[in-house]
Amino acid sequence: MILVLLLLTILLFFLVIVTVILVLVGPTLLMKPRRRGADFYKHLGKPSSPEEVGLPYENAAVRTPDGLTLDAWLVKPEGPALGTVIYLHGIADCKIDGIGMARWLREQRYNVFLYDSRRHGESGGEFCTFGYFEKQDLVAVIDHLTARPDLGAVPIALFGTSMGAAVAIQGAAIDKRIRAVIAENSFATLRTIFDDYQKRMVKLPFHYLRNLVLKRSELTAGFQANAVSPVEAVGKIGIPLLIIVAEEDHLIKAEYSYRLYASAKEPKELFSIEGASHSDTWDVAGAEYEKRILGFLGRSLA
Repeated sequence: MILVLLLLTILLFFLVIVTVILVLVGPTLLMKPRRRGADFYKHLGKPSSPEEVGLPYENAAVRTPDGLTLDAWLVKPEGPALGTVIYLHGIADCKIDGIGMARWLREQRYNVFLYDSRRHGESGGEFCTFGYFEKQDLVAVIDHLTARPDLGAVPIALFGTSMGAAVAIQGAAIDKRIRAVIAENSFATLRTIFDDYQKRMVKLPFHYLRNLVLKRSELTAGFQANAVSPVEAVGKIGIPLLIIVAEEDHLIKAEYSYRLYASAKEPKELFSIEGASHSDTWDVAGAEYEKRILGFLGRSLA
């Protein structure tokens, strides 16, 4: 009996300590992802700016509704553009991640606008809210593009990966100027993806820990976690949607992309890539990846 009470006491003490630590540290881990910049990519031996790969570009800056500045690049083809693709990067990444995509799409006669999401790269902001404020930032980006005489009449598509895919879906639900969306490896809701993150980090499945961290995060950053729901937003989209899913994704479960596809309206397409783990979809699928994206953009923006 004494041994049982001792074990229960130790367990209770452990849970209290874990709870306190997560409540104090959790919001920082959730809303303040590390900022990757040029040094990160140079360390990997990858280009850190468009000029390093001979890609002509313009520097740009977009002001958000709450006064932040988003740092951006605009890449334009040599002749008339078939459309403008806005590239939205993933969590803890930045616009540098889209250089390869921008170079390829430019060759296919598309404008590409890449920007650092709030709290990422060179952009301002203290907190990342996974789409709650970011979808309004996207609207500001589109305002910026459509106000330009050289871009205003060009149809707009979104290409988002990981968190960027979730932002793209949420943004398309509120801005009718968007003509098409490509969403690669998106999550379905913030709560479910945070459950997964919690289980990987602390190996505890208790929902009360998630709820405490999310509630403190909401109070700190002034947002609503339940409102961050791509699976709800996708049902409000009536434009062409291409969902790309890495079947072996180790960060965002493939099942979330299938949930999004099931909830989406027509016209919609699903591109499943066997053997891809998360950020290697293009490498794994190769020419088929390019064919599917170009075909989708061509049909959607024609």
